[in-house]
Amino acid sequence: MSKVQRAIIMAAGEGRRMCPLTKSVPKPLIEVKGVRMIDTVIEALHINGIWEIYVVTGYRKEDFLSLPRQYPGLKLIENPDYAGTNNISSLYAARAHLENAMILDADQIIHNPDVLSPVFERSGYNAVWNEEPTREWLMQVNDEGIVTSCSRDGGRIGWQLYSISRWNEQDGRKLSRLLELEYVAKGRRDIYWDDVAMFCHPEVFTLGIRPMKRTDVVEIDSLEELARADGRYTDYVRRARRGIPV
Repeated sequence: MSKVQRAIIMAAGEGRRMCPLTKSVPKPLIEVKGVRMIDTVIEALHINGIWEIYVVTGYRKEDFLSLPRQYPGLKLIENPDYAGTNNISSLYAARAHLENAMILDADQIIHNPDVLSPVFERSGYNAVWNEEPTREWLMQVNDEGIVTSCSRDGGRIGWQLYSISRWNEQDGRKLSRLLELEYVAKGRRDIYWDDVAMFCHPEVFTLGIRPMKRTDVVEIDSLEELARADGRYTDYVRRARRGIPV
C-alpha cells in the first residue's frame, strides 16, 4: 500500500465556460452556498491529514495570494504558460512534487472528504460507475481492478473518470519524466496532462480506480451547473444568457 504525502491542486485555467462571472473572479474562488470551491478541496485534504499542498495558479494569480496565509503548509506555484496551453503546462510546473501525490482540480466541490483518503493500492483515478450516455472520459476495468482502456469520447457503460488521482513514488517519478518528454521534447502544448498516462504512454502504468458515489463530488463546468448547485445564481445566469448586464 502507498500513502499520499502531498497534493497538487490545479487552479490556473481561465474558466471560459463560466464567463462573464470569471472575468472578475477565478473559477476556483467562486462561492457555492457561501463557500469557495477550492476551500472544500483544501479542507477535505486537511481532514485526511494532507498538509503539504501546492496550488498551481495562472489566470488572476494575484487573487490566490491569501491562500498561504489562510492555510499553513500551502504553497503557490505559478504557471506562466497557462494562457497558451492546455493543463499539461500546469502539471509540468509542479513536476517536482509528483511522488506519492494526489492531483486534483480546484473547481470541484468535495461533499464527502472520504474520497480523498490518502491510502491507496494502485496509482489511478477516483471514478463513478456509469450506465447512462455521457461525453465524459470512461474507463474500462478488468476483474483485478486494473484499467484496461479509456474513451475520451465517453459512451454509456464504464467508470467515469474524475479529476482526483493518486500517484505512488515510482509512478510519480515516471509521470514527471514523461511530462518533460511530451511538453518539452515533443512540444505538446495542446493535450491534457491526463493524456500522458492514459493515451501517450499507457504501457508504462498499471492504473486502478477508487470507486465513489456521484454525490460525493460535484464538478462545476458551466453557469447552468453553478445555478443548479446554488440557486442564488439562477437570475445571474438568466441575465447573462440574454445579454443583460450582470
